[in-house]
This record gives sequence, C-alpha cells and structure tokens, in this order.
Amino acid sequence: MHKTRLSPNGPAISALALGAASLGSVYSDVSQDNADATVHTALELGVNFIDVAPYYGLTKAETALGHALSGIARDRYVLATKIGRYGDKDWDFSRDATLRSLDASLARLGCGHIDVLQCHDIEMGDYRQLVEEAIPTLHDLKRQGVIGFVGITGYDLPLLERVAVEHNVDTVMAYCTYTLQDQRLAPVARRLQAHGISVFNASPLGMGLLTRRGPPDWHPGHASVHAAAAEAARLCEAAGTDISRLALQFALQGAIQNGMATTVIGSSSPANMRDNIAALSQPIDQALLAQVEAILAPVRDKGWDVLPGNGGKAGK
Repeated sequence: MHKTRLSPNGPAISALALGAASLGSVYSDVSQDNADATVHTALELGVNFIDVAPYYGLTKAETALGHALSGIARDRYVLATKIGRYGDKDWDFSRDATLRSLDASLARLGCGHIDVLQCHDIEMGDYRQLVEEAIPTLHDLKRQGVIGFVGITGYDLPLLERVAVEHNVDTVMAYCTYTLQDQRLAPVARRLQAHGISVFNASPLGMGLLTRRGPPDWHPGHASVHAAAAEAARLCEAAGTDISRLALQFALQGAIQNGMATTVIGSSSPANMRDNIAALSQPIDQALLAQVEAILAPVRDKGWDVLPGNGGKAGK
C-alpha cells in the first residue's frame, strides 16, 4: 500500500486510513466483535493509520477501538484522536479541558501515547481559546514527547490553511472537500504540503451524498447538490455499479496525486474494509467518470458554505 511519511522523521502512514467513528455505533449498532474484526482486518491488509475522537459515539468509539487494539504491538499503528469537541454543540478549547481530554482518551484507548492530537472542528469553537490555549498546549505536549504531532480539523478551508501556517501545526484534516462533487481541498493541500504540513482528506463520500441511498435528512448540502448527486447515482446504477465505488476510487487515487497524506474512511465491517482497500488500485472507468463529472459540473465545488442548504453543518 502507498505510504507517506509524516514529517521527515515521522512515521509512514497508509494512503487509506480507518475512520473509527463507526465503531462507536454512530450510524448503526456495531458489536465489539465486529469492531475488533474490522480493526484487525485493516491492520492485516496494510492500513496503519486510525483516526478517532471523544465526540464519536460520545466516547464509545475510543472505548471500542481501545479494546480492538488491546494486545497489538504499538508500532503496528499510528493513532490520531482529538480534543475540543465533546457533544453536538459542546466545544471547549481551554488548556484544562485539553489536558483532561487527553488523559481520558489515553485511558480509553490504552495505547500509551497519541501520535497525532487534533483540535476538532476548529471553526465551531472559540477562536481565541483555540489559538491562545489549545494549540499552544498541544505544542507543549509535543515538546514533552507526550504526543507526536499537532493537528487541526474542520471544514472551513481558508481558516484551516491560515491557522495551520500561522501556528505551525503538523497536520490538517478537512472533510467533504475532496470528493467527486467538491474538490477545493486539492490546491490547499498542495500549498500546505509546501509548508511541510500533512493533509488528511476525510468523508470522501460527502457524508452520504455520493451513495446509492443518498444523504441523510440532516445533510447540509443544497437541494440542487442533492439532486445532481442522485442523478449521478442513477447513472452509475444503470451502468451496473455503485456511485460510492467510483467516488472512493476518485478520492483515494486523486488524493495521492495531489500530495495528501491519507484519506480517512469510516468502516465498521471487514468486508467494507476490503472494498475500500480495493478502491486504491482498481482502474477507474474513465468514460463513466466523465459522464458523472458532467452531471455534477453545475454544482462542482458548491459546498454548503458556498450554497447553503439544510441549515448548515449537522450539530451547529
């Protein structure tokens, strides 16, 4: 599997990362046995980067992941978790909350140390608290060797880029901005890479937008975006495939070409994990891709910050 190194002396991480939110039964009930099997399958097939957060399942995802990783050599995986977001409308980027959150995550995960500690959804919390308390605290922890890298996550690309460069963070995770429908992350990723900052692409299916079933009711995309994605999904189904497969191939392979370190995809079953890995190397049907891109062209790069839809991001 293609791997990219985090900083000149950092660990090499897989081009596909396991997003562990699903393990916390965020989308459907996931047994601990299934969580264990998913994590073990990912590691066996070469996926060594795992992303989680206290917010996912309100700590259930970290707990399930910690159980799944029990007994596995620590050098077999690179682990990222987050601080700052603790509920649908609960952000706290204070120093005290950051330190308490890290201690709690370490206890749930049972992993000894965190490789990448990220400030979660930075556009939603208090900006001054973020830059005056949370990020400096993470830099202190990095200097002490408690964590390996300082990261930020979110949706607002201009904000992510500015904070990353001005505050010397190591990693940026952006979601829903490098997909078949929205590709704005690509030039940002190349600029951040020039600063030595690793970029993680998350939610390559646009939080359900680019699936046969379509987005959930709370999805913040505009109705015109939903309609175009549904038309593209019908085209793919008529061609004997699933739009999610094409979307994963596009995002995974395109992320590598644009210098992104990894693509984070949620998974809660070994079979889904295998399908995701296959999308890394399966040739893209270029004729079908051209047809889908033509359908999506009128709404290309129209995120919900550009074309507001269903009330903004879920949880706001």
